[in-house]
Amino acid sequence: MREPTIARPGIDPTFKTLLDAFPMTFRAADGVEIARSRLRLLKVPSEMLPDLRIEDRTIGHGELTDIPVRIYWPPVTGKALPVVVFYHGGGFCLGDLDTHEPIARAHAVGAEAIVVSVDYRLAPEHPFPAAVNDCWAALQWAAENATELGGDPSRIAVAGDSAGGNLAAVMAHLACDKSRRDAHGGGPELAFQLLWYPVVTADLSLPSFTENANAPILDRDVIDAFLSWYLPDVDIGDPTALPTTLAPANADDLSGLPPAYIGTAEHDPLRDDGARYAELLAAAGVPVELNNEPTLVHGYASFALVIPAANEATNRGLAALKKALHP
Repeated sequence: MREPTIARPGIDPTFKTLLDAFPMTFRAADGVEIARSRLRLLKVPSEMLPDLRIEDRTIGHGELTDIPVRIYWPPVTGKALPVVVFYHGGGFCLGDLDTHEPIARAHAVGAEAIVVSVDYRLAPEHPFPAAVNDCWAALQWAAENATELGGDPSRIAVAGDSAGGNLAAVMAHLACDKSRRDAHGGGPELAFQLLWYPVVTADLSLPSFTENANAPILDRDVIDAFLSWYLPDVDIGDPTALPTTLAPANADDLSGLPPAYIGTAEHDPLRDDGARYAELLAAAGVPVELNNEPTLVHGYASFALVIPAANEATNRGLAALKKALHP
């Protein structure tokens, strides 16, 4: 983790103009439906999206049998493709298959991979650990059905933005732990984890939480709302005491996790959270690439189709994902 930047660049001017026109901040007292409606305002025109084969399904694994997913196939034929299981952001309380349609399509095209986008249950109606349970069931289903989808079960990755980045990191831990416990290999074996501005330490004392307390999109009021809805019965006063299903950075052993790309943004409270996790992964011998975008804010991948700087940043992460899945 680094010290706060001195004389750092400002927010990208084009991005700032858009953010000023569509303020996203809210408080817990506003209610979750207000927050969800504000996220739905950020809709990319359908004509800007790449034309892909898409299929909606309801899948399940074990006791969970009704998880909606949306599957995307890239415009590549003639070979088995890698599979990326994608978890959307939104503080575990907002977002769905539609709000994150542009990002899911971008992963399919950018990584030349089949993408399984997961519509996990949201808080406050379904607080922790409902989302974790849904995401794990969906990952197991994707691994077991990769061949039927036209995918290669030996090349599976997880990806997610913000809260989805947390869930992707948690899935990497669960898969690794299962492999360690299972004498027959367990799994699924993951080839990569792509974490966009994730929350992985849950340490609100990191400098970026103070430095960017009033940042666009994700400020401290929004963070407090998400925490009150997702973790109504959990004390986060000591983040080091949280289980790895909430704070993956707390794992006793990080070795053996899949290689990672972590994308952070300078003007984001979660900036130092992602940087700290990159340090921990590297110390454990896990290959990791950290890219901090100096003029961007939290959520930039959602704006890749309309903000050139966000597009460039998103393409960097997708290039790393493609390289890992197409060695």
